Amino acid sequence: MKLVFSILFLSVSFSTFLPLAIARGGLNNSNPPGLEYGPGTGSGRHLFEDDESETRVDVAQGYMTNTELERAIKAFGQRCSNISRVYSIGESVNGVPLWVIEISDKPGEEEPEPAFKYIGNVHGDEPVGRELLMLLANWICDNYLKDPLATSIVDGVHLHILPSMNPDGFLLRRRGNANNIDLNRDFPDQFFPFNDYVNGRQPETRAIMKWLREIQFTASASLHGGALVANYPWDGTQDKRKNYFACPDDETFRFLASVYSGSHHNMSLSKEFEGGITNGASWYPIYGGMQDWNYIHAGCFELTLEISDNKWPIANELLTLWEYNKMSMLNLVASLIKTGVHGRIFSSDGGRPLPGFIVIKGINYTVQASRGIADYHRLLASGGRYEVTATAPGYKSKTTGIWLDKAGTNVDFVLDPNVNRRGIPLRSACECRWGTRSVIWDTHLEVYLLLIVIVGFLLFLCKRRTYSRLKQRQLAGPKRPVVV
Repeated sequence: MKLVFSILFLSVSFSTFLPLAIARGGLNNSNPPGLEYGPGTGSGRHLFEDDESETRVDVAQGYMTNTELERAIKAFGQRCSNISRVYSIGESVNGVPLWVIEISDKPGEEEPEPAFKYIGNVHGDEPVGRELLMLLANWICDNYLKDPLATSIVDGVHLHILPSMNPDGFLLRRRGNANNIDLNRDFPDQFFPFNDYVNGRQPETRAIMKWLREIQFTASASLHGGALVANYPWDGTQDKRKNYFACPDDETFRFLASVYSGSHHNMSLSKEFEGGITNGASWYPIYGGMQDWNYIHAGCFELTLEISDNKWPIANELLTLWEYNKMSMLNLVASLIKTGVHGRIFSSDGGRPLPGFIVIKGINYTVQASRGIADYHRLLASGGRYEVTATAPGYKSKTTGIWLDKAGTNVDFVLDPNVNRRGIPLRSACECRWGTRSVIWDTHLEVYLLLIVIVGFLLFLCKRRTYSRLKQRQLAGPKRPVVV
């Protein structure tokens, strides 16, 4: 009898572990019982009870193909051209364009507004995100100037939507790309150097990294399947152990994850994850993930959203999943303007924008203002007092205190240049660029001018002395031979 109970316990334990392992990618080849990868198959459980007599279902039926998705994106760009633009950030291994929709009242223009990006279909066999992101884009277009939430997003945020990061994997019905590489393990990692070789990265990964060098995103989220939870950094630990490993902005990330979970139909009711949110390393550590790389290298606060227990549910469940996730997706984007501190940094000498830095006391993380118009967007958890400091090379820093309640706040900083006793600026900050690298040249004007004067004076003395010697030789005439 004890043996029977032991077997039942192990069976239940193992079956509950499987969805965890296949969500962010613990085990690439672990599939739930009765499911298989390959043409005409998917993986995961369904929202509705399956017909037990149905042993094999083409779950791709009802999902847009890559060609249909491209047509839908371009059709959206034409239908909603007043608030959108369509562009590509690169191509997949097999040459499929990675199309992006930007939604804004001034698409393609630089404004002092935060930028947010959604990325779907990171894993080829998790296609719900690509469908929901197209529904999101169309809902915003249809409700702009009608619904206050849609209007606030269009007018106050630059929203970029990449429906499919892995179109090749989708076509092949598998997790990895055409080279069978898990794209959510292909980014440089903070603990291990296995992805540091640039030429070894996949074209989809390189496209994302290049994208973030060109656009300064404030926050983002990638959509996955296989679980129901909002995941936040850190995703890994240095010792590879499974435990809670908080990043410097842990409180802010918990706030953002709770915005999504709390707006969801039932994510916050999870019995596995308290409040429907989880620290990635506490769930299970992964390395080379896109989420941590965004935060470390691009200044972008990214969440990994597991939006359905199914990795690939049948198509008639998509509208239900859309209704479950719609408010979460909208509220997460809107949180960029509903919380945090925003503004610009200027020089008091001429009023020009300064690409300076924003630091919050007690948080070991720096947010950089944009290079062009020097706007910054520092996300913070609501309901607290913060001490905000703005700095820029060659300028005196300034600090102010703010209180964040249920709305964000705007603070512009005007910095004074450092000066000597005579009131002359000690140095001026001139931003010069080679590609994406910024270099600040500190010009000590007084020292340079003094050196120029000294060198000029020495050259003058040398020239005058040489002239005097030549004159003396001319007056003395040629030397006469000595006669003995």
